[in-house]
Amino acid sequence: MEQRDSTIALTINSSFKFTELVASVTDNITQIVGFGEEEAHWISLSVRESVINAIKHGNKLDSNKAVDVKFIIGEEEIIIYVRDYGEGFDPKHIPDPLDPTNLLNPNGRGIFYMRTFMDEVDFSNHPQGGTVVKMLKKRVNSETTN
Repeated sequence: MEQRDSTIALTINSSFKFTELVASVTDNITQIVGFGEEEAHWISLSVRESVINAIKHGNKLDSNKAVDVKFIIGEEEIIIYVRDYGEGFDPKHIPDPLDPTNLLNPNGRGIFYMRTFMDEVDFSNHPQGGTVVKMLKKRVNSETTN
């Protein structure tokens, strides 16, 4: 019998007070899936940054809007979607945090972290509005790496 992917989804109000809830769910999922401690940490950081961006930049701190977070757990990978209900943005126009003029700027690191610690990160506009961030992290099979 073929194993099906599992999906876990939650929707939060666009408020920073719910970022720890999403982090807790993320930590539990990465533990259940079997990611190592370091990988789980970076996945959690990436999800947290994406949710903060959705609240701050996507929904413009409007607590009447929502942020959707969906985890799809497969045998080989985990895919995480974070959607806001804002106006969307073009990721090509985000300043490079490694540019010398931005090195001391404390903002603008979230997408850089996501791209650094996840295997794939894509941005798209949802047909009904908002931005969808798709992050993929492949599981490393310890039997094939030894």
